[in-house]
Amino acid sequence: MAAPHIYVDADACPVKDEATRVAERHGLILTFVSNGGLRPSRDPMIRSVVVSKGADAADDWIVENATQNDIAITADVLLAARLVANGVHVLGPTGRPFTPESIGIAVAMRDLKQHLRETGEIRGFNPGFSQKDRSAFLSALDQTVRRAVKATAP
Repeated sequence: MAAPHIYVDADACPVKDEATRVAERHGLILTFVSNGGLRPSRDPMIRSVVVSKGADAADDWIVENATQNDIAITADVLLAARLVANGVHVLGPTGRPFTPESIGIAVAMRDLKQHLRETGEIRGFNPGFSQKDRSAFLSALDQTVRRAVKATAP
């Protein structure tokens, strides 16, 4: 089995640098997928894919290319659900894992919050991204990579 690849839903991802460091440390291919605005890297292990401006074009590209035991980084719960169903390890930018056991409640909470925002019950503010979130992400990604690499070992 091939080494896992890391895919990043890159449009609004606050942890691109951290993902790059972890991928480099483990010698894994890292692919940033975005609707635009990505700086190409000189590193052949870091790829940038720019997709059309369609609403779910980046999500669809990641789903079509990520395979079982690959790793994806996204804050998009619906994308996470599609990837988890395909056996992909998925992390949010705060290090929160989306797993077969947790994805159902994550989707339900997303839908509830969307409904509450639409009805004016809550405002659409997300909490700020902190250094603690960044650190938790680094730790979670490193553990996830180790688990995925171990699963590919003969």
